[in-house]
Amino acid sequence: MTIAADPLWLVLLAACMAATGLVSGLLAGLLGVGGGIVIVPVLSVVLPLLGIDPAVQHKLAIATSLATIIPTSIVSARKHHAKGAVDVPLLRSIAVAMVVGTLAGTALVASLRGQTLTLIFAVVALLVAANLGLTGENFRLRDRLPGGAALQAIAAGIGGFSALMGIGGGTLGVPVLAMFGTPIRSAVATASVFGILISIPATIASIFLGWGNPGNPPYSLGYVSLVGVATIAPTSILA
Repeated sequence: MTIAADPLWLVLLAACMAATGLVSGLLAGLLGVGGGIVIVPVLSVVLPLLGIDPAVQHKLAIATSLATIIPTSIVSARKHHAKGAVDVPLLRSIAVAMVVGTLAGTALVASLRGQTLTLIFAVVALLVAANLGLTGENFRLRDRLPGGAALQAIAAGIGGFSALMGIGGGTLGVPVLAMFGTPIRSAVATASVFGILISIPATIASIFLGWGNPGNPPYSLGYVSLVGVATIAPTSILA
């Protein structure tokens, strides 16, 4: 009997993914992140155990993570918006640039090797950790966000790197907004909407770009694992 066909192993896998969903959902509600910063590393460890083609393992982890972020981000964003904490004018001004950056990042995911994607994830995650650990709560680059092309470039960069990492935008969006003088509550609330702007187009593009790849496991749409989405998403929403 193969690992994938072992009922007990599948139960343990589901339990592991459910726990991952609970942790990622808690982070989504608390910090404005989509949970991908947790989901992608876990899936990168679990997927090789399933005997999945190494060429698609990290692509599958990224795309599945982004797909699970869709419902989590919607729930989180609605709650923040109901409290009036979301900067709607800012979102309107950067939405197109963020989506364009997201699509560019998703296209790179489809073309890069798994080792390269792992390196990008690790480097950006370390930079985020260094920023959180070495700068104080009141650290600012300037008192407000720049305008014009600079603002559009920042939005595209958040979208592009988030798509490359399989995260919802809050991991990068919250510290960036905070560094440009946005109050932390507004930064968290606004970044929760970044997750919607990033996860939906990235998931659609991942399905399209990965369609028909012979390395994809059963029950997948392109690079999106339906099994992973069905297991992680409900517990993420609950948390």
